[in-house]
Amino acid sequence: MTALQGLRLVELGENLPVAAAGNVFADLGAEAVCIEPPAGSPVRAVPGYTFYGRGKKSIVLDLHDPADAKAALGLMAGADVVVTSIRLRTLAAMGLDYATVSAVNPRVVYGSITGWGQVGPMKDVKGYEGLVLAKLGVHNSAGRMVQRPGPAYVTVPFASWSATQTLLQGVFAALYERESSGAGQLVETSLAHSLGAFDPWTQALAVIAARFPDAFGAIAPPIMPDGTPLSAYTYKLLVAITKDGHWLQFSQTQPRLFEALLRAMGFDGLKDDPEWSEFIRHCIANTTINPEASPGLRVRFWQMMIDQVKSRTLAQWQTVFDADRNVFAEVYRRGTELLHHPQIEAEHQVVTLQDRRHGAVRQPASLIHFSDTPAQLGADAPDLDEHRDELLARAAVPASPASSFALAGGLPLAGLTILELGTFDAAPYGVTVLTDLGARVIKVEDPGGDPMRTQQAFPEAGAMKVLQGKESVAVDIRTVEGRAIVERLAAISDLVMCSFRMGVANRLGVGADELRRINPNLMYLEAPGFGINLPYGNRPAFAPTMSAGSGISMRNAGELVPPGVPDTFDEIRARSGQLQSAGGGAAVQPDGVAGLAVGTALAAAAYVQRTGKSGQRMLTTMLHSCGHLLGEDMVEFDGRWKAPTADPNVYGLNALYRLYETADGWVFLAAPTESDWTALVDALGEDLKDSRFLTPAARKENDDALAKVLESIFRTRPAQSWESELLGRDLGCVVVETESTEQILMGPFSQEHGWLAIVDSPILGEYPRLGPFNTFSRSATRATVGSTLGQHTAAVLREIGYPDQHIDDLATRKIVVVGSP
Repeated sequence: MTALQGLRLVELGENLPVAAAGNVFADLGAEAVCIEPPAGSPVRAVPGYTFYGRGKKSIVLDLHDPADAKAALGLMAGADVVVTSIRLRTLAAMGLDYATVSAVNPRVVYGSITGWGQVGPMKDVKGYEGLVLAKLGVHNSAGRMVQRPGPAYVTVPFASWSATQTLLQGVFAALYERESSGAGQLVETSLAHSLGAFDPWTQALAVIAARFPDAFGAIAPPIMPDGTPLSAYTYKLLVAITKDGHWLQFSQTQPRLFEALLRAMGFDGLKDDPEWSEFIRHCIANTTINPEASPGLRVRFWQMMIDQVKSRTLAQWQTVFDADRNVFAEVYRRGTELLHHPQIEAEHQVVTLQDRRHGAVRQPASLIHFSDTPAQLGADAPDLDEHRDELLARAAVPASPASSFALAGGLPLAGLTILELGTFDAAPYGVTVLTDLGARVIKVEDPGGDPMRTQQAFPEAGAMKVLQGKESVAVDIRTVEGRAIVERLAAISDLVMCSFRMGVANRLGVGADELRRINPNLMYLEAPGFGINLPYGNRPAFAPTMSAGSGISMRNAGELVPPGVPDTFDEIRARSGQLQSAGGGAAVQPDGVAGLAVGTALAAAAYVQRTGKSGQRMLTTMLHSCGHLLGEDMVEFDGRWKAPTADPNVYGLNALYRLYETADGWVFLAAPTESDWTALVDALGEDLKDSRFLTPAARKENDDALAKVLESIFRTRPAQSWESELLGRDLGCVVVETESTEQILMGPFSQEHGWLAIVDSPILGEYPRLGPFNTFSRSATRATVGSTLGQHTAAVLREIGYPDQHIDDLATRKIVVVGSP
């Protein structure tokens, strides 16, 4: 038995989010049917189609043909789930919108991904990834990748990932709700809104800075224009190169981890050296260094650390890591090297499937591992239109609508209780997103608080987002009494999310086996950084670690960081900055990648559990989730070609999908289709009617020449003028915004698109936050707020049978912290 056995899904769209959403369903045992256009889905053009298409069925239908549209409606009439990225007005014109489909199939859960949502001035703009990243400031923030002026194109499809995962969470929530109501509904998300899920804390800092401008006026960037570091993270997240040419990403963010690195580098004695002691202690304890203090020491220390890394080979550093598990750096991998990562192999998160076209194909295993209802991996990707006869025969059979069903629309995950055992942002944020859909989350915190609470200078700023909607129960689970509390909480929970490093939960007595003995129906999700086995399962894992180890950084950097060891410190420092920028900042980074995968896994688990399947162990990891993010290119087979990637100057993929400088700024042009080209020629005139550009093949052959022509054209007018002109012609062209992503998401642009919610925090009072990433046609959502440490301890302990006198005793003995309710 598989987790989603018996479900039918129809893919109606031609882009990556639809294919990736269908991949999760197909892997978990659902029947996934791809309705493809006559030329086939564009996803077939990337090597990763062998991964995205595995186990699916294909039928070609021209949806502009009434007969084919009717056949598509017939398939949707028999489906449990439809996922689409086609614009709603187009679907309505074809008779394939939710209203039409639900009239013949009231149980259908209809998932829609758009670029910008259904409200605001951008609602009708095409939903290309590059446009979204431009309008939300991501390309501009990546400008440190390049040594030329201007923004840099971000190749990794972060917005597609966030939209895929938030859609899946909404679809699984709607399926969960359907088990009681009997009714389906429309579930919507957008690339632009969901991109805000990646940010761990800068959105909160933007709100706080606006509230207290005087307190934040002196904050400086992490590195000054002259290259002098101001932030201790320059050292704690050191990027350096080994003697034999391997770039390493250290992740020593916690004081004990940084002190371990100092020992490994022979710098431990600096803490007692009069010249260095104050500086080193400040680095250990804080993240920002006084701009006036010791500029010479700051650069010298950076060079000393880089020289230490460069003095040893990778093998020699590996010996250091093996000797002290608190010291670790991940290798910057390129291309498909992740598929051979020792941890990916140890967790069985890579498979080799036989493909009829390419032979043996090495590729990522399923995103979510279920122990008792495992993924169904074996069938390869289908040929175009392979299942036509079978599916047309089915499409001719009308659905039988349910005679009656409940229409009440509460929170879709109401009644679901999740017990959270984890710290920091990545996995816990995956639990957070489900609170907006109605899940109850009981977060077990150490009496000292989750480290996110003190990760930023302003109290609780780091935790405002990740703690949204959670009930904080502060308890020392290292004690017998504390462990007993967790056991009682497990007895009333449906799901557990644990993100401790390998072995920690078992040592504390709160591992999967222990808690499932108490509650056999528990779905217990382990969601660590690397995994639950050696060799890396007990390594520290942070967002930069995963950007390096998965290949995200090198995928974005392209040819900007060539092989070989730079000759000078300044060259290494420059390459280091490029790699850090290529790995993503707060706006797009692996914490969000992993967190969203956790949210999807938990939402799927809730549905699987509700359909009567027994409790079981589950697994997602940060590293493997990043492999799925990179799925377009994360496959190996003989004759494999490369997925499209950025040009050497990192402007974009080609002349019709790239950045262009204008008279006063930059725009991003997305005009990849033949109809886009026709509209572009009409808009820009005679220069594009050159014989070199007449056909798609000619444009591809003369791409450099076409780019030069377009460069000349775009420089003639201001950026906003181009956006207004070309959007008015239904072409994809937007200004590359220079504001930070968090300022855009917390500002007027987000507000006019309906993404902001005003909430009342126990810490800040009223403030804006990004609202829920899904909207439902029947079900409600809610915008939740963070909690203070131990805010719910007393209430939850009373609920599970502890009298007040016992609670007071536990608090007196510091086994629990009882905060203000």
